[in-house]
Amino acid sequence: MTYSVILPTTGYAGWTFLKRTEDSQKQRLATDAALKRDEDYFRAKIGGIKTAEELVSDKRLLRVALGAFGLSDDLNSTYFIRKVLEDGTLDTAALANKLSNKQYAALSSAFGFGDYTTPSTQLSDFADKILAKYEQQQFEVAVGAADSSLRITLYAEHELPDLAAKSLSEDGKWYTVLGSEPLRALFETAFGLPASFGTLDIDQQLSVMKQKADARFGDTSLSQFAAPEAQQKLIRDFLLRAELTSGLGSTGTKAAAALQILQAGQSSSASILGILAG
Repeated sequence: MTYSVILPTTGYAGWTFLKRTEDSQKQRLATDAALKRDEDYFRAKIGGIKTAEELVSDKRLLRVALGAFGLSDDLNSTYFIRKVLEDGTLDTAALANKLSNKQYAALSSAFGFGDYTTPSTQLSDFADKILAKYEQQQFEVAVGAADSSLRITLYAEHELPDLAAKSLSEDGKWYTVLGSEPLRALFETAFGLPASFGTLDIDQQLSVMKQKADARFGDTSLSQFAAPEAQQKLIRDFLLRAELTSGLGSTGTKAAAALQILQAGQSSSASILGILAG
């Protein structure tokens, strides 16, 4: 893909510019020749795919499928991805349900190979749904190449409302944040937490997060960040603090680490504690 995002500045000013021009920049992305070839191929071929084995055997189709869920680095892990797809998500013992990165479960659920007699690839609107996600992911990748912090905020814009809508307790939602490298970096930076925060007991981390949310937003819940006003206030705090402290190395390191996780499609608690505690 030859597309690159237009971003004359970074930080909060860059975010303001990006949001003002997002629609036109995505329209430019949609005309990228390499992207269009991938999308045309996917649209033409996906309806003929009825098993996980068939999908992983076609690298061009698999590249789009994985790219739509931020899992592009797994392109050559065909046995692993086939297992994720074939297990489905309805069984609690399924592989995708055991992985800390819930994008694997999202991938498996979307394709439906392991959950239903007729997979989702046979639905008339399936290609449109996957390609919309693929274009969004490619846009975020391009933004991240220009400013890693802005990629985190784009990720948070769609992940926070999705997380808020899940049937989890509020503590469960906060634990999900603590288990997601990009979201953790967002909240840690926005709340002004030190790098040593990651060395605390996980229950202590939860308590601190809720206290900080209450002090800044008047509410301890994670679900409040589904509301655009609270979400944008959080993003603003994150970007402004990132700009102020980037010269000190702490936030810059967190943002870079979080970007690596986004690119690699990982979000394990082990990687969180290892990177942020350092």
